[in-house]
Amino acid sequence: MAISKTLSPANFVHRLPSVSLPEAVNPDHLPCRAPVTAGHRPENTSGPVSGYGRRRYTCSSGTGDRHERRTRCLGGGCSYLCPRIALPVPVRCFEGGTVGVVFAGDNMKVHETRSHTRSSAEEEGKIGKGKQKAENGGRDSEQQQASKTKKAKVEGENRDANGKPAAVVAAEFEEFCKATRQHLSINEMRRILEANEQDPSGSDDAVVPRCQDMMFYGPLEKCPVCYNQVDCSGSNYRCRGAYSEWSTCIYTTTDAWRRDQPVKIPEGIGDETVKEWINKQDSRRYPCRELTSSNKPFGGLMISLSGRLSRTHQTWREEIEKHGGKVSNNIIGANSLVVSPAERERGGSSRVAEAMERNIPVVSENWLIDSIQKQQAQPLDAYGVVSDLIPEGRGIPWDKMDPNEEALKSLTAELKLYGKRGVYKDSMLQEQGGFIFEKDGILYNCAFSLCDQGRGINEYCVLQLIQVPDKNMHLYYKKGRVGDDPKADERVEEWNNVDDALKEFVRLFKEVTGNEFETWEREKKFQKMRLKFYPIDMDDGIDVRHGGLSARQLGVAAAHCKLEPLVANFMKVLCSQEIYRYAMMEMGYDCPDLPMGMVTDLHLKRCEEELLKFREDLKRAPDSGDKANVLWLDFSNKWFTLVHSFRPFIMKNLQELADHVAAGLECIRDINVASRLVGDMSGATVDDPLSDRYGRLGCSVAPLDKESDDHKMILKYLETTYEPIKLGDVTYGASVENIFAVESGAGPSYEEVKKLPNKILLWCGTRSSNLIRLLQKGLLPSVCQIPAPGYMFGKAIVCSDASAEAARDGFTAVDRPDGFLLLAVVSLGEQITEMSAAPDDAKELEEKKVSVKGLGRKKPDESQHFKWVDDVKVPCGRLVASEHSDGPLEYNEYAVYDPKQVCMRFVVAVKYEEQNVVAGEE
Repeated sequence: MAISKTLSPANFVHRLPSVSLPEAVNPDHLPCRAPVTAGHRPENTSGPVSGYGRRRYTCSSGTGDRHERRTRCLGGGCSYLCPRIALPVPVRCFEGGTVGVVFAGDNMKVHETRSHTRSSAEEEGKIGKGKQKAENGGRDSEQQQASKTKKAKVEGENRDANGKPAAVVAAEFEEFCKATRQHLSINEMRRILEANEQDPSGSDDAVVPRCQDMMFYGPLEKCPVCYNQVDCSGSNYRCRGAYSEWSTCIYTTTDAWRRDQPVKIPEGIGDETVKEWINKQDSRRYPCRELTSSNKPFGGLMISLSGRLSRTHQTWREEIEKHGGKVSNNIIGANSLVVSPAERERGGSSRVAEAMERNIPVVSENWLIDSIQKQQAQPLDAYGVVSDLIPEGRGIPWDKMDPNEEALKSLTAELKLYGKRGVYKDSMLQEQGGFIFEKDGILYNCAFSLCDQGRGINEYCVLQLIQVPDKNMHLYYKKGRVGDDPKADERVEEWNNVDDALKEFVRLFKEVTGNEFETWEREKKFQKMRLKFYPIDMDDGIDVRHGGLSARQLGVAAAHCKLEPLVANFMKVLCSQEIYRYAMMEMGYDCPDLPMGMVTDLHLKRCEEELLKFREDLKRAPDSGDKANVLWLDFSNKWFTLVHSFRPFIMKNLQELADHVAAGLECIRDINVASRLVGDMSGATVDDPLSDRYGRLGCSVAPLDKESDDHKMILKYLETTYEPIKLGDVTYGASVENIFAVESGAGPSYEEVKKLPNKILLWCGTRSSNLIRLLQKGLLPSVCQIPAPGYMFGKAIVCSDASAEAARDGFTAVDRPDGFLLLAVVSLGEQITEMSAAPDDAKELEEKKVSVKGLGRKKPDESQHFKWVDDVKVPCGRLVASEHSDGPLEYNEYAVYDPKQVCMRFVVAVKYEEQNVVAGEE
């Protein structure tokens, strides 16, 4: 049973029940047995400490157990230094119960819990004598006691550790801040911060509140994630440091730790008032800072309203003030102007014109609505309407557009930079015959990227030296966000002296990256600097999105081609810009300002290394918490810096890693192969460029006769192992357009593979944009192991016995229903390992090169399997439920680790069609 006694500080120690440790308890198993001292912080922190608290005490025994003010200590034989009476309070732990210290308002209570088997007879007798009295009197006073407890709780809710109301503490702090400005200079504040192990750097506006907070409320502990400075932002505590050179730390909390130590004043700061403040301090009784409510999204903002909104101006005024903001009738001094939809139709009012002149953001009413709903002021750029009022409609950042509008913009936008020799389109110098300046084998053309989502930064930069015939050297520089040209930092400078232009180029490179230009260009050595750009290592070629066939060239190119017509149409698809633009757009890597389709193999290797390193880091990292979050943030920033996207995000799970990073890297790698093969086809097509590219492919492609046995076999295999794809309420089936027999010069020939044991014909899914690489280089292993379909078994070539699986990986859409599936003959070898779940580590599988069959929830009916030519098994059959209904794979997957076991045989051109459509129905 529990006994609760209210004790005054004066007699607290004397009235604490004495408790002896039972012999059955092994003292070595107790967490700590030493006095508690403030400020001692061993590296190892463990022990059953429960509850919450603003002050932290650490057991001086070195075991790392932490004890907190306003928290029970569950340590064995510990002493707790009570901050109210400044005396050690013994606290013991024993089998069956604990004795601890708990604070409730200004009272102090001791809670004792014991098991009945450990209670003495004497104690049980005393309890028995008082039982009847307690029952009778307890009922009468129960309601009164509950009322008192409730009242005490309400009165103490907004009080600090010293018992002062929060409003009083806040008022005192405000007066303290006014006084510090009179008695301390900025330099003195920096010295005080440094003396107390706080960050003295930053602007004056950052240093002043940091010093005031520390002197009044106590020094803050460092960020537990990156060990940098934590500052109070009003509604929370936020880290101001950097987790790495790639990322700003995003650690935030509403309950930051503070040190129980007096503020140190350095020598030379002799103001008597300051000394008086310090002498009056009691480091054990710093006031507790109450944070402002998080439901004040407009705190500190002045908002102006214009036009007829969905609510009256008075209603919006009340809402804005309720959520921390103020409403101004004037444009001057306002942070933003909220306008009605009618402004778009009218072309803008005089208030809008004035706001535009003063560079005040003009936003729609939705900004107010969304900010209140999300309890955080939303980015103004996302709700801007000024661009809609400009006739050209220019200047809308792509990441702020509607996704459908952005996709259309991406597909039709001209690539501004296509490779290392490309003159940036916006410079307008290519129209004058300008070309990239080259000296001693170095092309003076650089592109950069920077993504730091903790600071909301996502920018690109272009730096070029352009030589115009019969004119001076030109230096072109541009930095900004994709699509946000009006706000970009852009300039073209003409230089009379080439050496001076080269020096300026080198200087800007150092300014932008923090690295030396020649070290990068000649040795490819580069050290990423915090908040500095990282170079996108462009290759000397032409991005296929620029050099491929445009829509108007496709028909003419196919008409002049000497290849068999079906093969000519096949090559026309592979050499068109469209499939590569769609692929980049779908992944969000379609920035027209950076040629991600023409980067060096070294750059792709760095991307792969970062992915593999992150996979290893994840194995040692916690699954959740602040450190896990910042680890994902850091990798996301690295990835979206190396592979620029105008819609970066913080990845949070392995499925996103597989979909956006592993698959994205493979697709970009394959598009780079296509760029090198396709080259520049923007010129005349009468010279039959398709036949030329077919010759470069190094792979024979021949259409199958639709009456042949192979054609019929493939049709049957596809139809029986296919499941319609359902998107919303619409179901899509697949029909075969053409089948091509292929024989690639890369990898083993069919004659070699057919001699191997245990052969099977399997499906492989692919984007259309990846086909050139597959035909030219053959099937290659996945980039890494991720517990997700396609990557579950490590660096393996993965196929399936279900055409439904391959069709799902085809990445087609309703507006472009054409896609391709691959069929390959795979030798599984003498030994096959079957798995129904992802292996913990695929390295052993990769080293032994043993084939793996991943068991899916569905499988082809084995009774319908048959043998094709050369003893090749065809796992044909209707899909039925398997015994592995809880497995992660929907269909069976086959993984082989040696490319010599795989030979690509057929490319199946399919068209996805809507099913169950009534004739004449839209």
